[in-house]
Amino acid sequence: MPKNHNRKIWKTSWRYSEAFITVGALLLIGFVLQAVAGEFNFYLLAQPVNYIVAGIITFSCIAVGLRCSKSSLARWLCGVEMSVSLIVALLLLTFIMGLTPQSTHSNSLLGFDVMSSSWAFVLTYTLTLITLGGLVVRRLKTFSIKDYGFYLNHFGLWLFLLCSGVGYADMERYVMYVREGEMECRAYDENANLRELPITILLNDFDMDYYLPKLAVVDSESGEILPCGKAEYFQIENDVLGGMLNGWKIEIEDYIHQSVSNSDGTYIESCKKEATSAVRVKAMKNGEIVSGWICGGNQIQLFAALPLDEKTSMVMLEAEPRKFTSDIEVYIRNEKNRSAVVEVNKPLSIDSWTIYQYGYDSNAGRLSSYSSFEIVYDPWLLPVYMGIAMMMLGSVAMIWRGRAGEEVTNDVE
Repeated sequence: MPKNHNRKIWKTSWRYSEAFITVGALLLIGFVLQAVAGEFNFYLLAQPVNYIVAGIITFSCIAVGLRCSKSSLARWLCGVEMSVSLIVALLLLTFIMGLTPQSTHSNSLLGFDVMSSSWAFVLTYTLTLITLGGLVVRRLKTFSIKDYGFYLNHFGLWLFLLCSGVGYADMERYVMYVREGEMECRAYDENANLRELPITILLNDFDMDYYLPKLAVVDSESGEILPCGKAEYFQIENDVLGGMLNGWKIEIEDYIHQSVSNSDGTYIESCKKEATSAVRVKAMKNGEIVSGWICGGNQIQLFAALPLDEKTSMVMLEAEPRKFTSDIEVYIRNEKNRSAVVEVNKPLSIDSWTIYQYGYDSNAGRLSSYSSFEIVYDPWLLPVYMGIAMMMLGSVAMIWRGRAGEEVTNDVE
């Protein structure tokens, strides 16, 4: 029987044309709502509204999935055509978001600068959840243990998307400042209001490590780094014993990363809080030789420069912090729950709380008397992690099963 190349849209079984038109209309509605009503306020989904919304979406997924065998509309919603159309729409919105600087509040008519909270994104996101969940239910109706990779991957993605979306309104962020040796339960919210939290942090110790410092030659009167306009630096490194700096040949005779000064102007290694970097340098130029100790100094130790001549001196520049850590104890409901050392990119997670190293007294550096923490409360974090774990397991299972199938096929051949 010849194929009907003149298929009329909306008259026969729906395919890509209807799917792209539907998703396009959804985006158009979203942009109109954005222009009329402004960006979508996710905080309207705070408890218990988000539980109700999650229930409605879940019910819709189940209803669509169960109707697939009887309704062509439900099959089309869970079909490849609608999935491809939604993926294209999400990629388009993501592309716009990547090209447009994002802000906390919309300053554009269509919400391109707040794409993740625009109506177009929210509507597309919601329809994606319904079609994805309906597909999972549809496949579960004809359950087969061989398809466990598909179930894990797709249900994990659905769980991740659902909980990330509806759980956003319940997320709370605070900044807490804790002095060394003290306990603190008060923190500032995003509006700079001081609030008492059900979590208490004891700061046992704050410490910091620095990168190796740099040396420079400066004008002794103005402090300007020479040569003027083309400043030169010498980076101290463990395997570099010398080099050239502003016409001076220098040799590193000794370097101590953490040191304290003696009464005679020399330095010895120390693990004390006030310890700082010190280096003994020999500088040579035109037959003139100058040597001595140079120290970067801090709030306790004095800065030490090496005079080269009547107008210039060699100094150590302030070293950049390599990492800073806080040794803390965390109490929830007055019970000690965890001890940990927190640093940047190594937070502490406990219950629904995540504690990040946030900052310190930058003027005091290693001698900072306090440490600040960003504290995030997210009761939906566990199901989000579960979704990610299921996606990863499902992907591995699908890849492994695909390779196993190839091996069986090769054996048969």
